[in-house]
Order: sequence, then C-alpha cells, then structure tokens
Amino acid sequence: MISTLGRYKIIAEIGQGAMGVVYKAVDPIIDRTVAIKTINLNLSKTELEEYEQRFQQEIKAAGRLNHPNIVTIYDVGKTDQVAYMAMEFLEGQELKDMIAAGQIPPADQVVDIIAQVADGLHFAHQQDIVHRDVKPSNIMVLKNNALAKITDFGIARLPNSAVKTMTGLILGSPRYMSPEQVIGKAIDSRSDIFSLGVVLYEALTGVAPFDGDNVNAIMYSTVNTTPPPPSAHNREVPPMLDLIVAKAMAKLLEDRYQTVKEFGDDLREVRRQMDSSRPAAALKAMTAPPARSAPTPRAHEDTIPIVDAKAEEEAKPLSLAKTFDSFDATMRLMAQTGDIDEYKDYITQTQKMRAYRGKIEATSPLAKMAEKETPPPSPAAPAPKPQPAPERKTLPRAMVQPVADGPSAAGSNTSNLIMISAIVVLVLAAIGLLVALVIR
Repeated sequence: MISTLGRYKIIAEIGQGAMGVVYKAVDPIIDRTVAIKTINLNLSKTELEEYEQRFQQEIKAAGRLNHPNIVTIYDVGKTDQVAYMAMEFLEGQELKDMIAAGQIPPADQVVDIIAQVADGLHFAHQQDIVHRDVKPSNIMVLKNNALAKITDFGIARLPNSAVKTMTGLILGSPRYMSPEQVIGKAIDSRSDIFSLGVVLYEALTGVAPFDGDNVNAIMYSTVNTTPPPPSAHNREVPPMLDLIVAKAMAKLLEDRYQTVKEFGDDLREVRRQMDSSRPAAALKAMTAPPARSAPTPRAHEDTIPIVDAKAEEEAKPLSLAKTFDSFDATMRLMAQTGDIDEYKDYITQTQKMRAYRGKIEATSPLAKMAEKETPPPSPAAPAPKPQPAPERKTLPRAMVQPVADGPSAAGSNTSNLIMISAIVVLVLAAIGLLVALVIR
C-alpha cells in the first residue's frame, strides 16, 4: 500500500472500485480526513484514455454539484502511477453492504433513505447531469440511517460530454439499468428514476426485482417481466408504496414519474402516512399500558366486581321495541325471514294483527299465523223459543207523572252532546293514525 498521494497521508485501504482503489487519508494542512479515489494508470492506452476521460468527467460533474445528499469533492491530482480525487470521507455503510448482510432497515427508514437520494438526483438533473449508474453500492448511508448521499458520477452524462462510446456499448450495472439503457436508446433523467425504483424495491425486500443467471437473462427480465409488488416479500410495505415502486419502474417512459422530484414527493407523503398510523414513541402517555391479568384476591380481602357498563350494554341483544309503529315493516320482515314465533307475542300484545287489512298470500308463513289468531266460528245455536209477552200492568193514574222540560233535561242533553263529540274526535284521530301508518 502506498503511503502518500500528493500531500495526503494514506491511513488505510477502504475499498476497491472499477477504476482503482479507495483509501482513507488525512490532509495534513487542515487536518481533515478524506477519502481518496484513484484510477490505476497501468492499463492499455485505450483503457487508460477511457478511464481518464471518465475520471475527468466525474470531477467536472461533482464540481458542479453542491448538495447535502451528494458526496463533496475537495481536490484532484495525478502521479506517475495513478490519478486521484480527494472527497468527503463518510462514516457509514454502502446500502449494498447493508442489503448483502441482511441488515435491511425498516420500511420507513428505507423510504427516508431513497427520498434523500431522490433529492440529490433532482439537484443533479437541474444541472443537466444524469447519473446513469444509480445502485446500492453508490449510495452511502451514514450512522443511524439519518443521512444518505449518492456517489460516483463517473459515467454521468454531461452536456457536450467528451466521452465517446461505441454504438451499442452499455454503461451501468445490469440489475439497475432502465429498459432504454438495455436496448441502447437515448436516455434522460427518467432513466435514473427507474434505477432508483429498482434500488427501492431491493432495499425493501432484499430481493433484486430483475435477476438471472447471466447478463443477457437480467437484461431480458428488465425489458419484459414485471416483478411482484414489494409487499409480497415484506408485509411491512404499505399498499401505497407498492404503487410508487410500480410507477417508478414502469417500462414506458410516459408511464413513469416524469421528474425525480415527483418520486421524492410521493415517498415523503407515504412516509407521513406511515408516521400518522403509529403513536409517538417519545410520548409515553400516548401509549396504552401493557395488558396484565387481574390478580387473584386474597381470602380476607373484600372485592367488589367492576362492571363495565358500556360493554354490558353492548353485550345485550337488541329486541324490537313495542313502541315501533311500522306494522307493515314488521309484517314484511316476518314474511321474508319466516320468524313467526319471535314476533308472535309482539303482535298479540299490540293487537295490530287484527287491524291489518293487507292481502296475505296463501303460501306466506303469515297465513298460518292469521289462522291461529282468528278464533274458529262457534256452531250455530238453536233459535231461542219465543217467550210469551209479559202482561202489561196498568199503573194508577196518580203514579204517572209527565216528563218536565226543566233544567235537569237540558243538562242530560248537554252531556250526551259532549260524549258524542268526544267519540267523533277519537274516531277521526284513529282514522288519521291509520292513514299515516298506511302512507308510511
């Protein structure tokens, strides 16, 4: 391992990439820890030109990108053996390593991570820079999963890019490439959206949505197959997140999110809904105490059973109120269900069965009920024998008194009128009630 690169003191080797080795180093001038990314110059002339061009392109791309969710580039340099780039040293893990180790964060934390990456890509897209290689190994997750940054703009497309590739040459990682990348079409920012959707799927499930035994099988799957929703692998994934992933990984450009900002906005909305469905863990008063079994009372203790009035009320079966005056509705209910016995007492008590004048079908269960309620006619009784008329006894003339038209007669007539009026009012009221029942 080399000890220095330019003015930087190498501390340790922290990884290897396609271009070269990545080192942890210290800038002694300002005492700042940095990550040094290098390009191995011991290559053929053609390979060296290609990698140097890609390296310079990453420097130009990163130099234009100053965003909290994009790794910061500090310095560049070159020696006889390597070209190097000093960048922000991030203490965390690549998302790729987290997935490979089975340390998949909960669904809400995954949404936070991908939403931050979407913010960084949105800033890059505003600068007319398309990443073209969005994948878990290019996403750094800092400690406590609080911050995510996207790295490696080495194959990014810049305006007026000097990088020339052969026709049909595909740059990117096969499992995360968009369909238009696979078939060699021109790409734009929506290609990054597809790749980020694939990363989201894998981060939620631990399973790559497009896979195969070889590169050709993976590319065929990317273009032609639709994976099952993430919730089929992870039950914590809400249905709305399934829809977001499906839209991000749409095969056709017009069906996909048109900007990565729309993608990020939807992620934050589903994150807000996930938060609202659970209580705040910091506020203990908002959480219900754990359920505990009731202690067994001691022999010498007097206990009073506590009755939950609401639960007792809910436990009681509801019965038909006798004040319910919709007799027709009751009759229809009995006719449909055949539950005659259940309502027999009700009908008998209210005497509304006798008042019913509607037609009862012969096949209806009510026909038998009506037969039971109607008493059978009694056998004809023999006609009474004529009785001889009683003899009229003539009273003495002195005992016969004429009826006087005095005050007592007038009072009797008035009482009769009042009684007749009351009867008429009652009859009218009964008729009105009957009409109301029929109308109802």
